[in-house]
Amino acid sequence: MLEGKLAFSHFNLKLKPLNLNLIFKIKSMATYYEVHPQNPQERTITKVIADLRSGAVMLYPTDTVYAIGCDLTVKSAVERVRQIKQLSNDKPLTFLCSSLSNISDYANVSNQAYRIIKRLIPGSYTFLLPATKLVPRLVMSPKRKTTGIRVPDNHFCLALIETLGNPIISTSAHITNEEEGQAPLAVPRTGNMGKAELFDCLEKLVDIIVDDGSDPGYQVSTILDLTGDEPILVREGKGWEAAANWVE
Repeated sequence: MLEGKLAFSHFNLKLKPLNLNLIFKIKSMATYYEVHPQNPQERTITKVIADLRSGAVMLYPTDTVYAIGCDLTVKSAVERVRQIKQLSNDKPLTFLCSSLSNISDYANVSNQAYRIIKRLIPGSYTFLLPATKLVPRLVMSPKRKTTGIRVPDNHFCLALIETLGNPIISTSAHITNEEEGQAPLAVPRTGNMGKAELFDCLEKLVDIIVDDGSDPGYQVSTILDLTGDEPILVREGKGWEAAANWVE
């Protein structure tokens, strides 16, 4: 656990309403990192990785919207991500991989899925695939045993994952305050915010903020379900037209 950070590993995952005002009062602000958008500094990547391995939760840029995430293998951090987004355990979490080969470690990829993914990555696409045993239960869909995976077109994300050696969780930083069945969060809506406002809103909920100089995107990823015999376009997001070419 990070020095000086509040330990969240004992939160009740039945998702009783949280007093986030209390969190704001006793948690220090996030550590801020600037990275070059094309050539992320190796030293900065190393620092971010050290924090992630210690259980940090991170706000970071992708090729779509800003995301909240953590090291896939750190259970306490994954639990915190769920608490921040007010997601119940039956809601699967997407994670980022660095390559098609990396995807095959965490998902069973059919020949057809292989061809589709190869044509669309890196890019703004989330692929729903049958999960392997390497995917933590807290991340996958508990009923379908499937998982959502992306390979983003973002230099920081790819460099981080390759150096870390395993995927990172990636869920939209857009907090709506309207998750069904939950009390309103004590943070404002983050949808359609500028970068400075987004950082101010979330700096006391996360441990790390990474800024590559880009403005937050407002288009979510396109979701393709590749678990069946034929691909299904689940959500039209950024770049959906290219994905639609694979769907009858």
